[in-house]
This record gives sequence, structure tokens and C-alpha cells, in this order.
Amino acid sequence: MNGPSWVLLAATVAAAILDWWAVGAGARRVELIAKPVTLLCLLAAAVAVDPTDEAVRAWFVAALGLSLLGDVFLLFPDRFFLPGLVSFLLGHLAYIVGFWVGDIDTTAFLIGVLVVAAALATLGRRILVGVRHSDEPELSAPVLVYVVVISTMVASAIGSTIPAAVAGSVLFYVSDALIAWSRFIEDHRWTRLAIIVTYHLGQIGLVLSLVS
Repeated sequence: MNGPSWVLLAATVAAAILDWWAVGAGARRVELIAKPVTLLCLLAAAVAVDPTDEAVRAWFVAALGLSLLGDVFLLFPDRFFLPGLVSFLLGHLAYIVGFWVGDIDTTAFLIGVLVVAAALATLGRRILVGVRHSDEPELSAPVLVYVVVISTMVASAIGSTIPAAVAGSVLFYVSDALIAWSRFIEDHRWTRLAIIVTYHLGQIGLVLSLVS
């Protein structure tokens, strides 16, 4: 990584920590600023790095832009949950294309498929049942599509065999699973903080994979 990308990554971490504090402390006004600023800084860092593959970087930048849009929507989840879901779904599709225009190890990808299949059969199934029995059963189909897409993203990250990509994708998966669990099954006081911490660390890991 070059000097500017390190500075932007440091700015990302600083904004993320501020956002974590805001979420934990219930400082809504700070969160409204810190959350999008975190992704803006990370997107800028992705643009500034010297990547191992320019095509992969282009798709990752697109994914980060869509994630930023999703972040803005999900600052108001009661009104814009579905647009936020669609934004992140498109972001995951961009990450998938990014992984596949790079190097994918077929054996590692198949191992990834087995891993996410196990997660779908257990955690994913429980979430989908929760959606069907919630006050928003009409979201069952969009959530199912989303679960399949993010699972494919994780399998693709595993197929890349890049540790930062694997860790980042798994953290992203955990964050989204916590969102679904808290919205459709059971919420806890610590959930929002856990969601944002795992989300930011996941996105940072995916960006770091560009230089691995």
C-alpha cells in the first residue's frame, strides 16, 4: 500500500471507531455522519491503493459505492429496509464478479460452497423461518435471494484463497446475519454494536485483499 492509501485507511478506522462509539452511546447525530464517512474513506482508500489486479479493484469500488448507498438507507431501517437490502445485494454481486475476474482456486471455491451450504442449512434456514413468521412475511423472497447471494460471495472469497478476503467476507456475513436475527427473530442490546463492528472490519478486510 502507498502513503495516501495508508492515510485513508487510518481515516477509515478513526471514523469507524467514532461510529462504534455513537452506536454504543446512542449518539444518533454522530452516527448519521460517522457511518457514511467511514465508507467514503474506505472507498477512497480502495481507489488509492496499488492493487494486484485493476479489474478486481474496479468491481470492489463499485461494491463499496453500493454499500455506501445501503448504509444511508439503513440509517432509517423502518422506512428503507428493502432499498438497503437491494443495495447491499447488488454490492455483493459486484464483489462476486470482482473475485471471479481475479484468480479463483476451484477446489477452494468448492470447499467454500460446502461451508456456506452448512450455514444455509442451519442459520439461514432459521432466519428464513423467522421472516415468514414475522410481521413482514412479504420479505421472505428478497431475504432468501440475499442469503444466497451473500453466501456465494463468501464462497468466492474462500475460492480466492486470500486470507484478508476470507476473513472480511465471513465478518460481513456475520454482520448481516445479526441484522436479520435482530429484525426477524430476537433483538438484544448489544446487537447493533456487534453489527456495525463486524461490518466495518469485514469491509476493511475486503479492501486489504486488493493488495494481497
